[in-house]
Amino acid sequence: MTATPPPADAAFGMDAKAKGRTKGILFLTIFIAMLGLSVLFPIIGPLGRELGLTPAQIGWFSTAYSLMQFIFSPIWGSRSEKQGRRPTLIMGLVGFSVSFGLFGLLAQLGMNGGLAIGTLFALLVLSRVVGGIFSSATLPTAQAMMADISSEKDRAASMGLIGAAFGLGVVFGPAIGAALSGISLIAPVYFSAGLGLVTAAMAYFLVPETRHPGMAQAKQGDRRALLGKGAIPLFLAVSALSTLASVGMEQTIAFYVQDAMNLSGSQTAKTVGGMLAIFGILAALVQGGAIRPLSKKLPPTPLILVGLVVMSAGMFLIPQTHAYWPITAALALVGVGSAILSPTLSAALSLSAGRDEQGAVAGLNSSALALGRMVGPLLATNLYQSAGHGAPYVASGAILAVLFVLTLLMRPRVQPQATPTA
Repeated sequence: MTATPPPADAAFGMDAKAKGRTKGILFLTIFIAMLGLSVLFPIIGPLGRELGLTPAQIGWFSTAYSLMQFIFSPIWGSRSEKQGRRPTLIMGLVGFSVSFGLFGLLAQLGMNGGLAIGTLFALLVLSRVVGGIFSSATLPTAQAMMADISSEKDRAASMGLIGAAFGLGVVFGPAIGAALSGISLIAPVYFSAGLGLVTAAMAYFLVPETRHPGMAQAKQGDRRALLGKGAIPLFLAVSALSTLASVGMEQTIAFYVQDAMNLSGSQTAKTVGGMLAIFGILAALVQGGAIRPLSKKLPPTPLILVGLVVMSAGMFLIPQTHAYWPITAALALVGVGSAILSPTLSAALSLSAGRDEQGAVAGLNSSALALGRMVGPLLATNLYQSAGHGAPYVASGAILAVLFVLTLLMRPRVQPQATPTA
């Protein structure tokens, strides 16, 4: 039995009910994709240590993944403009699944002593390279699809919906990863691989195309021009550097919890899973609730400033904490600040570009995010290993504080772009 894909122009001429349904499907797609990624958060550190790798080597898993996202996000964004959003989204999800399956198989071989440490490390990084290439199609395409079916007036709320999907993924993913770690530290990896295939199937059957094949495409020169348009460069810089700070925390928090509380690998996975679940609940509540009314009353810049200062405060608090609830409270501040900042930046960038530039600006933002994810793990793991357990969080807090001052001084204004005529 074969499925009949939605027609290529299914998203056009939609009434409000159809648009709402499509947004709901996109929400669910991103939620499941993020769930599959976030189940690894509590186990990647303990798993790497079980395989005999150092914190700095473990940092390369995220860096290799994000380097490919940095390179390929604009390519996928352009492809979605030319060949459609839907096939690009599905291809990204399938590639995500295959790469995680490969990572799990290699880790299993390493656990069984079937590969030398050097060979194992190189092959694990290679599997992350494959994952980064394909997964970089998912977020920019979903953001562009959401922008396709959103008016300028509700763009921030729509981006907040994607943020809420991410937040809910972070709520349930670490908890599932922690629970599955009771089977083995590799079980969550296989779970992610299977979930990726489920998400790809759901997207194939349920997600309509949202870009009309006759719509104008952003030229290469237009994409370069976006880098000099209005406040876009500043927003991209904030996006990259705040992600660097956030991912540095995510990459080292399992090490910090394990060392501060003197836990075993499986205990660490369960403890960090619980902490990140609380982190995600608060983030989802902010993104799915508070950000909607706030985005209608306030322009993006004040919300960006609030997000930066709250995140910075949480980062500075982490090194002062050494028990479950104090660490969790500090992480909660980081989560709330990130929940305000991330969708606001996405909305500000989307509103600063024309309708036919949505794929291009989403690709640029994904590259900025990937740049932060690429540098953050290396910086944080090396600081943790060489400068002290609190060093990554002090550095992250300082970066966010500098961004706050820079944004306050520049006071960027979002100027919505008129839709060009084809």
